[in-house]
Amino acid sequence: MPRASRAQNTDPISSRFLAASIIGAVNTANATKPLSRRGRASVACFFPSWLTSELPLHVIAWQAVASVIWIRRGALRSPKGWLALALNVGSWAALVKIWKQSTTAGDVLESALEEALGEELVEGSVPNVTSSQLTIERRRIIAGPVARWKTRYVSDHNLAYGDAGRRNQLDIWHRSDLPLDGKAPVLLQVHGGAWIIGNKDQQALPLLGHMAENGWVCVSINYRLSPRATWPEHIVDVKRAIAWVKANIAQYGGDPDFVAITGGSAGGHLSSLAALTANEPMFQPGFEEADTTVVAAVPFYGVYDWTNRDGTGNAYQDEMLARLVLKTTKAESPDLWRDGSTMSWVSADAPPFFVVHGSNDVLVPVEQARSFVAMLRSESKNPVAYAELPGAQHAFEVFDSPRTIFSAGAVHRFLETIRRREGHGATVEAGTGA
Repeated sequence: MPRASRAQNTDPISSRFLAASIIGAVNTANATKPLSRRGRASVACFFPSWLTSELPLHVIAWQAVASVIWIRRGALRSPKGWLALALNVGSWAALVKIWKQSTTAGDVLESALEEALGEELVEGSVPNVTSSQLTIERRRIIAGPVARWKTRYVSDHNLAYGDAGRRNQLDIWHRSDLPLDGKAPVLLQVHGGAWIIGNKDQQALPLLGHMAENGWVCVSINYRLSPRATWPEHIVDVKRAIAWVKANIAQYGGDPDFVAITGGSAGGHLSSLAALTANEPMFQPGFEEADTTVVAAVPFYGVYDWTNRDGTGNAYQDEMLARLVLKTTKAESPDLWRDGSTMSWVSADAPPFFVVHGSNDVLVPVEQARSFVAMLRSESKNPVAYAELPGAQHAFEVFDSPRTIFSAGAVHRFLETIRRREGHGATVEAGTGA
């Protein structure tokens, strides 16, 4: 076949290879620095940025396989093919930088803990790992989203803590060999999902698995969701779950006197609000006398203010809240919006907090986390740790990645330090993971 004919036949292949490579390069650029961090465009930027920033080595692998396929089909017989390959090589170099940045999360978390807790900080656990241990952890990273944490540690499924059917159900996590003497510390997890989607099976599974492995009892809950539910039903359910845990967790090995709370996104909002409104009758209708105090809170990438008092919020969120969650506007019901904002309840009596947020978060601006932490530190008499993870996107800890692994260990150390501070005993030693 004449050279001109061969070039003509391969040009469509080269063009498609180039188009795919451009898309990949744009995706890598979006993961490095989101193309938009404000307005509705930020939502479109989230999903590809999230997956790429937490799974950069996986992205390199599948792009490399795709490139080989294109090349074997003759893509390099045209200058467009070589341009596509050059774009891919540059993209892979940037993805390696994203990976290396993610491995620095341990140092950031360690600095945050040292700043907040000083000499009280307990030793051990991640992020103080050796290089050989990190190599072992990379096997978890390769598994990524398909790790099966629940099959290892969930002992009791779908227990009812209220009368709202499956939306008032919880799971209990602990090791099979955990003594049922009511002495294990407890961590309650509140899932995210913009108050309208999500369930207890989707978020923070690596964290719950890490804590269960290290002798904790963990509780993950569902709660009523909008638009069927109307605020404050969401926080009422979280409070009811805390009350249930306090009353029942001892029979599962947990210590009702040491219950901490965590959650991400909307769960970060609900967990932080619950921590700051202990025993508040407004959020405990019908169970006003129940104890809903927690010993510490660890919100991840949470929403801390619905009123946007410091101008750091994402304006597009107001429409969704007014239409689906609160079902009234800020102008119509200012007290409802204010009372539902975590920032409104900051006080000297706030429990210890460990706030974690990503610098690249496009759904909940990191500036709001900074404002919340500044408020806490100016008011609270208890420690306030803050870790801002470079390059981390919203929901970064949903599956195993370097940031997830380091964060789980840092949360463990933070809570163990608070436990020692409160005079409680040490947890049992880590098991085998069986």
